[in-house]
Amino acid sequence: MTDTRTPHDPWQWLEQRDHPDVIAWLEDENQRSDIWFSQHQDQREDLFNEIRGRIRETDLSLPACKDGWLYYQRTEAGAEYPRYYRCRQTSSTDLKVDTESEHCLLDLNELAGDDFLQLGELSISPDHRQLAYSLDRQGDETYQLFVLEIASGNLRELDLPAADGSLLWAADSQTLFAISMDHTSRPATLWRLQDGQPAVQVFHEADQRFYLNAYRSACEDWLFIACDSKNTSEVWLLPADSPTTPPHLIRPRRDGHEYSVDHGMDQLWIRSNQAGENFALYVADPRSPTQWTLYTPCSAEQTLEDFHVQQAGLILQYRDQGLVTLRVQAGTRSYGVQMPDAVYSLHIQGGEDYASPRVRLRYESLNRPAQIRALTLASGEQTVLRETPVEGAFDAAEYRVERQWATAADGTRVPISLVGLQASFQHSAPLMLYGYGAYGASMDPWFSHARLSLLQRGWIFAIAHVRGGADMGEYWYQQGKLAYKENTFSDFIACAEQLIASALTSPQQLAISGGSAGGLLIGNVLNQRPDLFAAAVADVPFVDVWNTMNNPDLPLTVGEYEEWGDPRVPEVAARIKGYAPYEQVKAQVYPPLLVTAGYHDMRVQYWEAAKWVAKLRSLKIDDNPLLLRTQMAAGHGGASGRYQAMREVAEEYSFLLAVIPHVKP
Repeated sequence: MTDTRTPHDPWQWLEQRDHPDVIAWLEDENQRSDIWFSQHQDQREDLFNEIRGRIRETDLSLPACKDGWLYYQRTEAGAEYPRYYRCRQTSSTDLKVDTESEHCLLDLNELAGDDFLQLGELSISPDHRQLAYSLDRQGDETYQLFVLEIASGNLRELDLPAADGSLLWAADSQTLFAISMDHTSRPATLWRLQDGQPAVQVFHEADQRFYLNAYRSACEDWLFIACDSKNTSEVWLLPADSPTTPPHLIRPRRDGHEYSVDHGMDQLWIRSNQAGENFALYVADPRSPTQWTLYTPCSAEQTLEDFHVQQAGLILQYRDQGLVTLRVQAGTRSYGVQMPDAVYSLHIQGGEDYASPRVRLRYESLNRPAQIRALTLASGEQTVLRETPVEGAFDAAEYRVERQWATAADGTRVPISLVGLQASFQHSAPLMLYGYGAYGASMDPWFSHARLSLLQRGWIFAIAHVRGGADMGEYWYQQGKLAYKENTFSDFIACAEQLIASALTSPQQLAISGGSAGGLLIGNVLNQRPDLFAAAVADVPFVDVWNTMNNPDLPLTVGEYEEWGDPRVPEVAARIKGYAPYEQVKAQVYPPLLVTAGYHDMRVQYWEAAKWVAKLRSLKIDDNPLLLRTQMAAGHGGASGRYQAMREVAEEYSFLLAVIPHVKP
């Protein structure tokens, strides 16, 4: 190994979790942020009230249908968390809640108090008599497991240390499967749990690159155990009605071969990249699961991103030119599903039984709140079951949504999705450019109630669909990882330059934002082109990537080698060190910067943000604000309560409005 951790790192002491000096330093930084806001047009409370005013605080979710029951949740004004209910379904098509038979299954408000609380899994037994659920009370993604006997109210906690929160019932309604994590917080071991009996180990994944997952098939006849690394898969199956049967391997792992499996219409359905990176679909008999027959070949133009099987038909989900498209095969009929907007987000959402003739789609756009649509598979008819309300004055037609394209240094065209008031596009305006670009995660355009506070003040919001995500298909992901990681950063800079060249904004009005691996993106481009941006927000940023990748004992590090590379290889070490934001901080002018961290974050340790801020403050040659906000009782996702989450967004917006001129459209 030619390189190790950063030599003579003056800020390494901040990695001493729970040390009084570290706690004091973080709390001092929080106080510094509070003082700055108090002196710079603090709009946090006004923004919080605006955001809260757009949310229907007392509301009822769209019920999910299951075996004659309706399952749903209620939110109430002033309550941080939802309450979970069920009632009897009066008919197969009626989704109306029967308050006479309504029963509260779980009230997270009672369980949380004033502390952090995150619900992991909420799983009803097949006979609908027991409810299994998991709770994270700290933010470190370690869960306690519980089973509630609904009729009696008896509650028992399951003894499984280091549980990852997942819960899966066998068909007997007595057997639960759960997964525990190893010392690096990697889901690694599957256990069979039965009341009054010791836990039985069913499966263990020893390879540190692989993460374990278990799930039930669409038709609910089979249970699957999936082992996945960043580029390789292996799946095992066992019958749901025989939970003690040893799992049966479907196809042995082979480096680079990714596949996923489901069961419905009496056969296994297998999405695989064995014939090409855009994936093909195969079928197999569960009694001979190694024998695959090609069903849908690999396409050269679009990626088969996912599939969904119902008794009434099959839905193929493709990624085509930056958008999700759906193709339905129901009986002898095959058709594409049409959507009303040019730029949108779309995915298949649960809530219907396998035998239902329809599926539910979740659909939204940058100016259209999320809709739940029922798609009748046989006819293709769509019905809007529910649209998330926006309280107060809101008209989607007042907002312009468009797509632009930037040209990267290598000639690649990179899409940008934008939204703003119609008038904001008529002159140079403040603009927030958001990016992520990692793990093949696609940043499909989404609606935000909170974002309206920026848009109504004349801002434009844009998403840079950079390589490293899979926004343009599997190839897009492969061209933004490992040896091609620099494409992520150059794509983002090209998007910023395109927005400036098109006169939508200027370097004095352009803010950038990203979180986690997107925070790495923000840190890198700030080092490269600080002159291009007026402000930046980095949420739980993965900026100390060099030191983290050199510490295999940290949570999840070894599994990340297939995304970033193994630093024990000299050329990989040089590459990572060359783009790592913390390593590349230099004595230059940096724009105003707000950084957030979660003290209990196990994905990106709090000290990455803390060390980065400390190093920036010691080297930068300007007086621009540099703020660090550490949530001392939260993890990677920030605060757990909905009002607390609104306050976090309000703080970020207040920061941006203070450092970038307020322009009315």
